[in-house]
Amino acid sequence: MIFTAYADGWMELPGRLTRCALGPAGVIPGGAKREGDGASPAGLWPMRRVLWRPDRGPAPATRLPSASIAPDDGWCDAPDDPSYNRPVRLPYPASAESLWREDRLYDVIVILGYNDNPVVAGAGSAIFLHLARPDYAPTHGCVALAPGDLAHLLSLARPGDAVRIRREPRGPHA
Repeated sequence: MIFTAYADGWMELPGRLTRCALGPAGVIPGGAKREGDGASPAGLWPMRRVLWRPDRGPAPATRLPSASIAPDDGWCDAPDDPSYNRPVRLPYPASAESLWREDRLYDVIVILGYNDNPVVAGAGSAIFLHLARPDYAPTHGCVALAPGDLAHLLSLARPGDAVRIRREPRGPHA
């Protein structure tokens, strides 16, 4: 199954159309994405696995591979580091983002298969599907959904499924 996010902030899920948040720089071709540019990469990105905070709720209902995270889990965003765009343990000697956030956005994370096979230094890291802010404020390049919509997507997702990010608008009535 393919879950499609559109550049105008709509996402198609089976049986419903929902809002989503994307990067503030819009959607650009995946090959043009660069670390820190604020853009979401257009393309078809496999859902690799689900991570969740066990202190904030039970494991999501999904058939995707999943694991709980801990306070020392991070994700390397330093292009010159050998662990770039890979999970790391914090503290880490190079730049790394904490996955254990207080703002709840990473209470549930779906790792998307962007720039991971192979990893290209500087081509962008930590492109996830995660929880949106209530006002759908832009992400740093990820796709973000309301908690109920992400739970619905995960309940349907199977290994081999993917998120497609499109450069075209969809609109709520298209």
